[in-house]
Amino acid sequence: MTDATFTPTAAPGAVAPERRGYGALWRSVPRELLYLLIAFPISLTGFGVTIGLFSAGIGTLFTFLIGVVLIIAALYVARGFGVVDLALLEFAGRPRIPRPDWLDDRARTGFTGWLRATLGNGHYWLYLLHVMIVDFIVTTITWSITVTWLSISLGGLTGWIWGPVTGDTWFLSDWFASTNGWAAPENPWLIDTIVFFLLGAVFLALLPFVTRGLTQLHWLIARGMLGAWRSAELEREVRSLSESRGAAISAEGQSLRRLERDIHDGPQQRLVRLQMDLAAAERQLQADPEKAKTLISEARQQSKEALDELRALSRGFAPPILLDRGLVAAIESATVRSAIPARLVDELPPGTAVPQEIERNAYFVVSEALANAVKHSRATDIEVRVSLSEDARWLEVFIADNGDGGAQAIAGHGIAGLEERLRGVGGTLAVSSPTGGPTLVSARLPL
Repeated sequence: MTDATFTPTAAPGAVAPERRGYGALWRSVPRELLYLLIAFPISLTGFGVTIGLFSAGIGTLFTFLIGVVLIIAALYVARGFGVVDLALLEFAGRPRIPRPDWLDDRARTGFTGWLRATLGNGHYWLYLLHVMIVDFIVTTITWSITVTWLSISLGGLTGWIWGPVTGDTWFLSDWFASTNGWAAPENPWLIDTIVFFLLGAVFLALLPFVTRGLTQLHWLIARGMLGAWRSAELEREVRSLSESRGAAISAEGQSLRRLERDIHDGPQQRLVRLQMDLAAAERQLQADPEKAKTLISEARQQSKEALDELRALSRGFAPPILLDRGLVAAIESATVRSAIPARLVDELPPGTAVPQEIERNAYFVVSEALANAVKHSRATDIEVRVSLSEDARWLEVFIADNGDGGAQAIAGHGIAGLEERLRGVGGTLAVSSPTGGPTLVSARLPL
């Protein structure tokens, strides 16, 4: 088996920490500068198109149909330019701004519902306000500042090259001397060149702060006008929690029904057969000892098979070692009991506190994955790895085997049940199992 490489991934929505320092600012200058320079022509185009469509729509509202079509076109164009601005801000190195939900459930009820969902969505009108007024004004100002700053920086630093060629003279020193009653300097061009070179150097040194500040201004405005509202995020969180709760209840109900069915069809039937065999053996004990001995032997086999089935069913319950010694010890015990050689790689920092419910579900993931590997994979080696995500907000469990692959989620079976179980606690399960193997099961559970 080739050793699987386990790379912890960041939790969803996590933003990588921004590097600080003057050098880090300079590394961002090319992208920020490009954004500030191209944002103006894009904004100018968006301003012209949207204001033309919206004005025409307002002017033709008396015809209703044409007016509404033009207004909706203006809203969609504004949405497009807003999305482009958000993408450019991400290119410039600014954190990603969550996108809004554009259509609600009304849009699925036909044309009238779509019309109400579009015209009644505040995000469309905010995007229109942003493209048609706010962004145009702000971009004009920031573009002017950027061009002026670059001109002073580059002009001052290179003036000693092109000044003598073009014949341009400033004679700043002459003007300063005359206004203060001093004698004119002998070489005013040299003094002016030095002054403007120093001025250009200062402006160039401050350029990273200017581009960062102007880009950040655009990002703050975009976050307020183009991003999803906090209320919408809370609504999504509530909906996600409701779905998780429903998934947990469904998974628990399915587990109980399956356990009831398995006990009825398996151990219960064997115990009934065991009782009948023992009763028959008791009747034959005096009359036919040999037959009684045979019945007792069969009863013993029935008890062994019932015990094996009960042990298999008990995988759905937390073992005592999990409650007494914790997750790592329980997983290690499961790997030792595995019919396929398995090993545990523990990458949890010392003293990591894992909630009991999360421990339980993590153990079930490992237990079910090991059982599936034994039953179906024909593997010869299994590796189990337990770690934390980079931000320490997620417990990550990986199970890799070198078997034949082909594992997939089938309703009512192991992997699908694990997905339901993890969704119920806000976690996720991913399975990579191409035909021919290897198989990698990765679970993320929130801490």
